[in-house]
Amino acid sequence: MTTRTRFLFLLIALSVSSGIVLAAAQDIPSAVQTGDGTLILAGGGPLEGTGILEAFIERAGGADNGRFVVVPTAAGNFTRDGQVREFDEDQVLAAWRAMGLRHVTMLHTHSAQVANTDEFVRPLEEATAVWFTGGRQWNIVDSYAGTQTLDGFWGVLARGGVIGGSSAGATIQGTFLVRGDTEGSDIVMTDEPDHQFGFGFLEQTAVDQHIDTRSRWDDLIPVIEAHPDLLGIGLSESTAILVEDGVIEVIGRYMVTIHDNTRVYLPWEKPYFVLAPGMKFDLTTRKNM
Repeated sequence: MTTRTRFLFLLIALSVSSGIVLAAAQDIPSAVQTGDGTLILAGGGPLEGTGILEAFIERAGGADNGRFVVVPTAAGNFTRDGQVREFDEDQVLAAWRAMGLRHVTMLHTHSAQVANTDEFVRPLEEATAVWFTGGRQWNIVDSYAGTQTLDGFWGVLARGGVIGGSSAGATIQGTFLVRGDTEGSDIVMTDEPDHQFGFGFLEQTAVDQHIDTRSRWDDLIPVIEAHPDLLGIGLSESTAILVEDGVIEVIGRYMVTIHDNTRVYLPWEKPYFVLAPGMKFDLTTRKNM
């Protein structure tokens, strides 16, 4: 049955019934969680008191036993005058240590060559958790795409660990790299060939963030129109999705948008729906739970 036929049946049903009819599924690949671990994607903004960081720490083995790696690379590989940016490890890790983490280290380099060495990757070998901080997601791609470090990130998931991140650290986990243009974050879909793909921990997805505070509610619409095989996920600030066993659960304070092309939307509707905290969505069946 074609999409148009389904739509006509839907209109007929609406004309004879006061009930709400959900759209039928189309033959579009499902978004999937890759690996055996847990993913946490946060939409930026303050996370304290939301339960997001607590969920991350708990699933990593707890503050005492977990082995945490924090990646600040999205904040920038170079300064505005072209100098290599140096990060102060104590400053980067201060907030994490204040939460009681006993085993936490920073991992950063601007050089993909360095990221492709055994020595650099070593902290990931026993890590139970990786957290990507905010900034610009293309910096993460420049440093780690195609390197042993990216393999190390995947290794954390393969061992049942957790990968989390906020803002840019959420977008990098999708397949399509939303706002990957080096000219500015207002460019939702870049023409730069090296900055069109994220790391794909959450396959078949495109992830945006700050949708509430920066009026980005509709910004994924053209992305999904151009890439109808993707599931679009828009994250509000102080809000995250927790992804385990192929199921999304919204945690935190506000809303998440789901741009799902397997649903038929009425002409007066936005081509997405909204999940509130506590709501769940099955990535395989693409149904609310």
